[in-house]
Amino acid sequence: MRSIAPNPPDIEDLDGRCFHEHEVTSIRRDLLDWYDRNKRDLPWRPDDFVGENVEERAYSVWVSEMMLQQTTVGRVKDYFPRWMSKWPSLSHLSQASQEEVNSLWAGLGYYRRARFLLEGAKHIVENSGGIFPRDAAELRQIPGIGNYTAGAIASIAFKQPVPAVDVNVIRVISRLRAISDATRESKLLWKLAGEIVDLERPGSFNQALMDLGSAVCKTKAPLCSGCPIAGSCKAFLLQKQSADKEVAVSVTDFPAKSIKAAPREEFTAVCVVELLPLGDDGSLFLLVQRPENGLLAGLWEFPAVLLKDPKTSAKTRRTSVNKYLRSSLGLSLDKSSVKTREEVGSYRHVFSHIRLNMFVEWLQISSTDDNAAMEAKTLPRTQWVKYSALEKMGLTSGVKKVFSMVSKHRDKRQGSKRKTP
Repeated sequence: MRSIAPNPPDIEDLDGRCFHEHEVTSIRRDLLDWYDRNKRDLPWRPDDFVGENVEERAYSVWVSEMMLQQTTVGRVKDYFPRWMSKWPSLSHLSQASQEEVNSLWAGLGYYRRARFLLEGAKHIVENSGGIFPRDAAELRQIPGIGNYTAGAIASIAFKQPVPAVDVNVIRVISRLRAISDATRESKLLWKLAGEIVDLERPGSFNQALMDLGSAVCKTKAPLCSGCPIAGSCKAFLLQKQSADKEVAVSVTDFPAKSIKAAPREEFTAVCVVELLPLGDDGSLFLLVQRPENGLLAGLWEFPAVLLKDPKTSAKTRRTSVNKYLRSSLGLSLDKSSVKTREEVGSYRHVFSHIRLNMFVEWLQISSTDDNAAMEAKTLPRTQWVKYSALEKMGLTSGVKKVFSMVSKHRDKRQGSKRKTP
């Protein structure tokens, strides 16, 4: 899982915490020796891309780094080969649709990353003929590429001696220099990371720092005895010096733990609308596209209404949903068209900063030649989708879970009807 460090601009005062020349030499040598023996076998890291085309290398690094943001390595191992098989080059990706990209990305979460990959590919093709900028500053001009990703691409793909600072690197550098407040000292940490980058193998060195933070210099239980650069670590030295003192210092004191805000609770009423067919074509289900900005921007979901009061009754929820379906989506919902309407249950979907509590209902309406329900077919940001097509769309795991709940309820109800004499 890759979390990105704050932005790095220039800093003038290192407050006496810069690395001495002999430390830089030993850190580079010892860390790269360790990395060569212990680096992980990852599909986006084949022999550090020896002999590969640099454009292919840059594209591969970019895709992998975007996937690794807020996602575990294990999950990315499954998605990365499928992505590269479908879109093996920047040119291939630039010709894809957002729906295609979302479909392959489904399950990775943080869909904004998928959107940035597509927008970035189109930007590079349109503005530089499909050629990646070599410089980190120029890479940052591409939509979705920030300081960390620019540093990763520039150092790994183009061997530019620039830092790439993620949370693992923050932890390693903070302990090497005994820096407690990593948030306040983010500029200093970027500067220090830039000081020690190996000039000949910058990409390998940056990946070595990340691997060290992940495998050895862990948050809660660092393996200091197996650390190749423990001799240059001020936090480790302070820990040893305080062993016999009343107030002990621990390597884990660096960096100090920040207090995260608790995720906020949100509540929505979700209505899965099924349109029964006139003939034998099969049912259609109504999807609404989310706004282009904000959470899950541009993705498709079932009609939903945000609830102000979590204790809202089922009757009040239904009234709110009816108002939305009628005024915004043009559904008539008269007695003759509504065939089935039932509460299905509730489901909580957890994001990094939101706990979304969904009250789910199933609404089945019939189709007639003059039924106002059909008007929704022509509305922007809405579509009617066949049952079989829903599984192929790039729907979020939360939307898929809601549909699974309704499908089970629907099948059970229809099954019991068939058994009734």
